[in-house]
Amino acid sequence: MYKLLTVFIVCVLSSDVFSRPVSYPDGWTFMSMNDGFKNSIHIHYSPSAKYSVGYKGEYWREDKSQTHAVQLNNLLKRWNKKHSQANLYLKSGLGFVYSGYQSFNSDIGPVVFAGIATDWETRKYFVSYENRFMKSKKIKNNFRQKGRVGIAPYIANFGELHTWLMLEIDHAPKEVNEFTVTPLIRLFKGPSLFETGYNSKGIFLFNFVYRF
Repeated sequence: MYKLLTVFIVCVLSSDVFSRPVSYPDGWTFMSMNDGFKNSIHIHYSPSAKYSVGYKGEYWREDKSQTHAVQLNNLLKRWNKKHSQANLYLKSGLGFVYSGYQSFNSDIGPVVFAGIATDWETRKYFVSYENRFMKSKKIKNNFRQKGRVGIAPYIANFGELHTWLMLEIDHAPKEVNEFTVTPLIRLFKGPSLFETGYNSKGIFLFNFVYRF
């Protein structure tokens, strides 16, 4: 009975643990995220299961700006139920932003950002939401939020290939087209996670996460 319970818990945790902002103690995580707005990488180290710290780099295609920051992720609350798990995180960062695009004239300056991320999942269903406020003196000032719903077409055992079908909706209030819809597929096995999709703006999404 204990062995079956252990396997079940590991399977539940593994369904999204690789893309979460906090890993297991002494764990490293590499994330590459690419969507309709930006390309980013995030490398973080988790001294404990409560927080992680690492480097966040972003390239925003619209204004050709670069953001480089130290990001701190805190697990504020975790709810472990018999058949589900939910999490609440605070993600914040401090660094600098640079842009040589048009009127920015190679401006560089400090930037800060903060937001929350939360998710709920079972072995079959998944829901998440996150937002972020970003503030700099001139170049980058925005608010973005996105939500996801997902379903697993089959229940995979621990160590097997897991598949999720998901729908992501991004909201960027300052954009001409505020909403972007992206159907996507998530695959993961072992320490690797892969996501790909095609959004309503005609842009491919590609995300990759590796935990070590």
